[in-house]
Parts: sequence; structure tokens; C-alpha cells
Amino acid sequence: MSVMKNKKIWIGIGVVVAIAIAAFLLFGGEKQQKVSFEEATVTKGNIQNSITATGTIEPVTSVTVGTQVSGIVSKLYVDYNSVVKKGQVIAELDKTNLMSELSTARANLSSAQSALNYQQDNFRRYQTLYDKGLVSADDYESARLSYLQAKEQVASSRETVNRAQTNLGYATITSPIDGVVLSKSVEEGQTVAASFNTPELFTIAQDLTDMRVIADIDEADIGGVVEGQRVTFTVDAFPDDSFEGKVTQVRQQATTESNVVTYEVVISAPNNDLKLKPGLTANVTIYTLEKNDVLTVPAKALRFTPTEAFVTDGQKIEDCEGANKLWTLEGNTFKAHAVTIGITNGTTTEITGGISAGTKVLTDFSLSGGGSGEEGGNEQAGNPFMPRPKNNNNKKK
Repeated sequence: MSVMKNKKIWIGIGVVVAIAIAAFLLFGGEKQQKVSFEEATVTKGNIQNSITATGTIEPVTSVTVGTQVSGIVSKLYVDYNSVVKKGQVIAELDKTNLMSELSTARANLSSAQSALNYQQDNFRRYQTLYDKGLVSADDYESARLSYLQAKEQVASSRETVNRAQTNLGYATITSPIDGVVLSKSVEEGQTVAASFNTPELFTIAQDLTDMRVIADIDEADIGGVVEGQRVTFTVDAFPDDSFEGKVTQVRQQATTESNVVTYEVVISAPNNDLKLKPGLTANVTIYTLEKNDVLTVPAKALRFTPTEAFVTDGQKIEDCEGANKLWTLEGNTFKAHAVTIGITNGTTTEITGGISAGTKVLTDFSLSGGGSGEEGGNEQAGNPFMPRPKNNNNKKK
């Protein structure tokens, strides 16, 4: 009996100790917890949203110079980086065969002209005889036909001479624009054949101070790109320099490579100091969203809303009407300020109305030794370490 009695006594003591520990955790520990708030200042600043891509630098205007006739390159007058003027002779082909063709064409024209003169005089004789009834109509028509054929032969021979003269002119290759020679594809003595296509001899850029970037923009980002947007870009050749430009064209044709769809965007690239060279790879940043000197707050401030769990003795909540609100802690009062939101880049948001620059707004809360409100806000009502809700009479709507 004594053993059973002692066992009941120890069980009773254990229950009392457990109740005391639970009471301490629920009520005593609560007094040691403290809610602190994070604040941010409403400031005037710039909001930017951008996309990045890579592109290639190239001249705005470049012309590939070729030849329409075949032959041997007899002379070259320019080299890489040569500055040329429109109409300047930059190369010549051997003209021996072309001059021979012109001479032959001229001889054929002379022969055709002689035949025409004979047929013309012959036709006039037959016409006189026909008018007097001395020759038949068939003889008259035959003389007339021969005259017309000789006339057409002269016209054909004259066109052959013109074509031969033109081909001879093509043997002298001139620059079509003012510019700089970027590439040279032939050397003196090399034979070029223009049978099926035009051989490329030179590439001439019109103005290297006026360059552009052709950037490939992913299909997920192209919707935000429009003409006139500001662009900055860098090149590996000058890693410490940043270059400025603008979007001048968004091309509609898509390019698909390895199941990735991209669109070409043309970006202006002023190059007054001639640092940018054709073919350089540009690392492009296009500012699809940009506003300067506007009121801004961290985006998370617009997600913060105090609840009764925040309120301790002597504090109250003053709410207001509005779709978007910022909260301030003024003394013992949580006060709401209705604002209108503008553009956002996901981190910072533009606001107007309801609040002024320099005002400190609440963005988050944390517990002493605990987590922040963004992670634990949904559990605050069931957390035994949160301040106890006060009577709803302290809340003003």
C-alpha cells in the first residue's frame, strides 16, 4: 500500500510540473517576445526594367563591289582600310578581249550599215518602177522586205556595239559610294568569272562613324521592345567603356535555331571616336521600362498589412479605402495611406498620391529570435509567442 501511495504522489507532482511548464511557455515566454518592424523611406528616384541580349556591330551602309564581266585582274588601286570616293577607280580588269569584242561589233555595224544603204537605194528604184507599172507587186514587196530587214540588222548591230562598250566600261571598277574598304577578295593576276554570279571583289562601308548593332532578342522578351527605347552596350575590346544607342527597328521576321525563336532588333551605335569595329560582339541592355525622378517605394511595402496580432496595449489601427495602401507607424497608431501605383520592375514601384517623399513606411516585421513577417505572417495568429490580440474596439475603420 505504501508503494502504491508513493507512486500516486509522484504522478501528481509530474502533472503539476508539466502544467507549470506549459503555463510558463504560454504566458511567461510571451512577455519576452518583441515585435520589431522594418521601414523604408519614400524617395524620388529612377525605375528601370531591362532585357539583355548579344548582337553584332556592323556599318549602317555597306556595299559589296563586284564585276559583271569575266577577266584577269590587271590592276588594284586600293587595299584594306583605304578611304575611297564615289566614282574613284579601285581596280581594272584586262581589257584585251573586251576591246576585241568591241572592234568586231563595230565592224559588223559598218557592214550592216553598208547593206542598209544598198537595200535602201534598191527599194527606191523598185518603188519608182512599181509606180510606173514596170515591175510586179511581188518584186516590189520583196525589195521593201529586204530594206526593212537591213534596217533592223543595223539597229541590232548598234546594240551589240553599245553592249561591247558597256562591258569594256565594266572592266574599270569604281567605288559606288564614299567610304572605307573593309575587305578585298582578289589580288592582281587573279581570274574572275562572271558566268553565273557576280564575283565579290571588295566590301566598302559608307561611314564608320555611324554604326549599328543587330541584336537577337528572345521571343519571351520581344513584346517589350519598341522603337526609340534607350540602349547601352559594351564590347569585349573596350570592357571599361559603355556605349549608348537607341532601338531604330524591330524586324518582324523570326529566326529559329535549336528550337529557340529570336527576332532581330536594330540599334543605332554612334561611333565618332571609331572605337567600334565591324564584327565586334556587343553585350546589349535594352531599357524596356524607364521613368526618372518619380516617387518610389520597395514593392514589398505594398504587400504589408498589419493585423490585430501586431497590436499591443495602447496601439490601434487606422485603415482607409483604397486598392493599394502604404502603412506608417505614427506613435501608437498603424495608419494606412491610399496610393496609386505606376510602373514597377518587381523590386521598386512608382507611387503617386497619399504620401510624400521622406515618409517612412512599414515593409515587414520580425520577432526577437524569430522569423520575418513575409515568411511567418500566415502563422502569427497561432504562434504562442506573438502578442495577444486586443479588443476590436481599438480599431478604427
